[in-house]
Amino acid sequence: MEKKQALIRQIAQALVRERRKTGCSIAEIARRAGIAKSTLSQLEAGNGNPSIETLWALSVALNIPFARLIEHRQAEVQVIRKGEGVSVTSDQADYEAFLLSTCPATARRDLYLLCVQPGEPRLSEPHNAGVIEHLVITQGRALVGLEDNAVELAAGDYITYPADERHIFKALEPDTMALLISEHS
Repeated sequence: MEKKQALIRQIAQALVRERRKTGCSIAEIARRAGIAKSTLSQLEAGNGNPSIETLWALSVALNIPFARLIEHRQAEVQVIRKGEGVSVTSDQADYEAFLLSTCPATARRDLYLLCVQPGEPRLSEPHNAGVIEHLVITQGRALVGLEDNAVELAAGDYITYPADERHIFKALEPDTMALLISEHS
């Protein structure tokens, strides 16, 4: 629980920082993200438990990489054991994404470990223009790619696709895991 509270505080600070950088009001960013002004206000105050969908909508509205909302300062050498680290979950599916690495300011790529269970698919709305995702299945099987042209992948398979279009991840086996790299141009 303490880890979750720390993440919520981190998200709150990031939202305030990034919104102020834009010079936009809470109402404007909420409108762009398609969420209630009161929801954004609560999140900036450190209240609530935002879903991955809400955070993605806010990152698009703020025109920033998703990871900027949940990243933490990294030591020069960092090891993240399975199940540790910052994670966010979906309201739509049994889907959990662990942030493993963010890029320095001179580069734009974010690295995630996905842990997904069969059931409802994770349908992602288009991310910022030019975002490309690279994904390797490390365990299990999944249906992955553009919503209208998804491909079944097994352990060891790789796919890349434009993430500025609607895309899907649907686990086909229990405990499906994947490595996802989100590349921002």
